[in-house]
Amino acid sequence: MADTRWNDLPQPLRRLLDGTPAAVAVLDSRLRFRYVNPALAVMNGLPAESHLGRTAGELLPGLDAREDLLRAVLADGRPREIISSGHTRAGSPQHLRHWHGAYHRLEEDGRPVGLVGILLEVTAAHRQQHELEQARARLALLDQAATRIGTTLDVETTCGELAAFLTDHLADATTVELLPHLDSRHARPLPDGGRRLLRTAIAAKPELLEQVRQVGERGEYVDYRPDSAVPRCLAEGRPVIENLLTEAELRRTAPNPERIADIRAIDIHSGMVVPLTARGHRIGTVTLLRADPSPGFDEDDAVAAQDLAVRAAITLDNARRYSREHAVAVDLQRAMLAEPGTPHPDLTVAFRYRPAGTGALVGGDWYETVALPDGRTVLAIGDVMGHGIEAAAHMSHYQAMLRAMALLEPTADRLLTRMDGLAGDVHDYRPSTCLAVYAEPARGRYCFASAGNLPPAVVRPNGEVALLPVEPGPPLGTGQNGYLPSIAVLPPDHTLLLFTDGLVERRGEDIDRSLERLTARRLPAGAGPDRLLDAVLAGAPDPAEDDIALLAAAPARPRPGQVRSREVLTVLTGGRWQPLR
Repeated sequence: MADTRWNDLPQPLRRLLDGTPAAVAVLDSRLRFRYVNPALAVMNGLPAESHLGRTAGELLPGLDAREDLLRAVLADGRPREIISSGHTRAGSPQHLRHWHGAYHRLEEDGRPVGLVGILLEVTAAHRQQHELEQARARLALLDQAATRIGTTLDVETTCGELAAFLTDHLADATTVELLPHLDSRHARPLPDGGRRLLRTAIAAKPELLEQVRQVGERGEYVDYRPDSAVPRCLAEGRPVIENLLTEAELRRTAPNPERIADIRAIDIHSGMVVPLTARGHRIGTVTLLRADPSPGFDEDDAVAAQDLAVRAAITLDNARRYSREHAVAVDLQRAMLAEPGTPHPDLTVAFRYRPAGTGALVGGDWYETVALPDGRTVLAIGDVMGHGIEAAAHMSHYQAMLRAMALLEPTADRLLTRMDGLAGDVHDYRPSTCLAVYAEPARGRYCFASAGNLPPAVVRPNGEVALLPVEPGPPLGTGQNGYLPSIAVLPPDHTLLLFTDGLVERRGEDIDRSLERLTARRLPAGAGPDRLLDAVLAGAPDPAEDDIALLAAAPARPRPGQVRSREVLTVLTGGRWQPLR
């Protein structure tokens, strides 16, 4: 077929093709244009006649025309739908354009002589599909992050989890840096207007980890110049991407110019800084780094990193708020427990308090001693229900109440009854357990009453531990009363041990099994109260699931007429004497 025949299209067909909004082209067997309708000419940004006799590759070097697939249509005659992408000579604001084309083979006398192609631009639809796929990928990433970031209320742990997750999915190395607390001296503005942040976490691919640690260390304060990426990110509140950094750019943005050679040695070429923003306030930044052969960062990376940073920032802010409240509550509780009353000289008393791990709010565990005018000493230990500053504050109320009421009531059961009534009269008092003991070490006589507390224990001279059968009543503040007295006669070489439930209770374990574990222990033989409590705490889980308060008491020295250790140890409870097993 002569070349002139390509232009000899029937007029009705030409009018149809010239008027269709779809782009139409006829190509010869060498993929040269032989006909181009006006729609295709506009799409390509060239007059129709400029196409004739030339291939798409010659006319449009910025377009991937998929000529390999076009040749396949010529070879086997099977029509194909082909997606091509790139740019033509027509101006477009799009970063990348996409076209969908349907191609059919033209034949003459059974021989392939060319192709006809019909094309439509699908850039918008392709972009929507890409955005949908990216949104699905981000949702999947956020779903994974929800199980890996924020597993505790510890700030450093959460920062480490965030850095590790970003390194697994978006970066070759990641650092997390937090702004200092406003009351910290490090929060003051730097003389040059830059910002100082605390590097809280570092993570990197295994092959880069040691080199990255040489560039910066976790726990150090880092000063950034005002025009570097981190201060700009904090000021603007949006990600800052710096790809393929030059030596000058790296020197400007790096916090420590002396380490630039180390950074280059790792082949780090691109960085992205993402703000950590919670409740409208900047609390820090995340810096993601990429090294060869990874590509630079793009907008999709920035959106994904920002999604993760927003989620993590809320968790971090919660952790920081909790840490401050936890520290205040612990300080408050320690201050209240630091100076319990002084017992009479004939009784040696020791105390210990250990708050639960950082993943739990501080509780309301408390203890107290009161020396009575008649020579007896009141010992008490308890646990206010609930956690946090309010529980710690309420324990002080019970301590003050016990000091006052112990001077008015002659027995432990009457003391608890009076305290229960007073606490019930104040409607916002939280209930509290309490074990009260009126101790007369000169006679070896100890009188008990329990308001829902675990029973006391006795430590024998050989280190064996036994429980005293004290009947528990309802907690203080419930208004139910019903406290039964118990009396124990203890030899002078035995030590009384009072404790709150944090010492023994385990989640999901029966309390009887928990107490059996305590009585199965063998503590140091002949130990005094201080050494004994150190040994008790040494065997407790650290961190414990709940706060632990301990009180140990023993006669200061044997006196004539005291019960000797070879005598039978008995307890009067429920109106009858029982031997201690």
